[in-house]
Parts: sequence; structure tokens; C-alpha cells
Amino acid sequence: GRYNRPMDGTGLAVALLVEDGFDDRELTDISAGLLAAALQVVTVGPIAGRAYAGRQGVARVTAELAPRAAAERGFAAVVIPGGYAPDRMRLRHGLIDLVRETLRAGRPVGTVGHGAQVLISADVIRGRTLTCWPSIAVDVKNAGGLYVDRPVAEDGALITARKADDIPAFIATIVRAIGRAG
Repeated sequence: GRYNRPMDGTGLAVALLVEDGFDDRELTDISAGLLAAALQVVTVGPIAGRAYAGRQGVARVTAELAPRAAAERGFAAVVIPGGYAPDRMRLRHGLIDLVRETLRAGRPVGTVGHGAQVLISADVIRGRTLTCWPSIAVDVKNAGGLYVDRPVAEDGALITARKADDIPAFIATIVRAIGRAG
């Protein structure tokens, strides 16, 4: 599909995590924004080759890589759209490990909306500032994170946004962070 781009060895590729129930607009806007910034987008889901559907029924994407293969290949950043998918991703240890290891390596991890649920399960937000969809702000606080209500929050390699409308600023922040992590 349109979101699946081959790796060409430049290292400037972003892993876009997918699972059933992602927010269609968030996924498509993130993908388009990254591609417009001359980054490759590689979809990573629980099962390589499986198609995953958005919750609004607009978008379908096929996972190019499973988490282990993604971890071995390495990416400039990992990005997680919101919707219902993050709740399913929380049960996928390989995806959680990929997020944890990417942050540990100092490479950017970005989430939009409910994507912060994956950060909570990865136990990577204690003492960090982030934003998310308002309904899970209490979960962020309970996990030791400092919730802020602003379009984009950047705390080291952790970059978070609230909703689809925040994606242009979110993409700009991710692109800058990839440049710094170089």
C-alpha cells in the first residue's frame, strides 16, 4: 500500500506501529507527514504480512515487519497513532519491548492520543512530561508522568501529542529530534 516503503539503508526510516482499531486520520496524517519530510515509513505490527484495520473503517495497512525484526533492523524513531489500537498493543510484549529499547537507545518515540497507553505499559513515563488524549491523563499521572495539556510535549526522546489536529507540530518535532539523534 501507499504507507509501505522499502528500506534503502539510509537509516532514516520510522517504524509506525499498527494494530487493529488505530485512529484512521492519525495514522494517515502521521504517515503523510513523515513521507513529506523525506523519511521512510515502515509499518510494524504483531504479525508481519497481516492487514490491520482502522476503527473508522477508512484505512487498512499491512504490517511489513514483526517487532523482533524491527528491533534487529533499528529505526530513526518509533511512532504510535492513537485510537483503540494502543489498548491492544499493550498486550503485545514485542511492541512494548521495541518502544522501551528505542527510548533506551536515545532515539525518538512519538505517540498521539491514546498511544500514551503503550508508554504506560512500557513503564517509561515516570518523572517525564507528556500529553495525550484527555481521558487517559489520569492514567499518565497514576504512572508517574507529568501530564500537560498542550499540542506537543517533548521530554528528551519522548514526543507526545493530544490528537489528529496536533499532528503537523508533532511531525515537525519528531523530524527535529531525528536530526539531533542523527
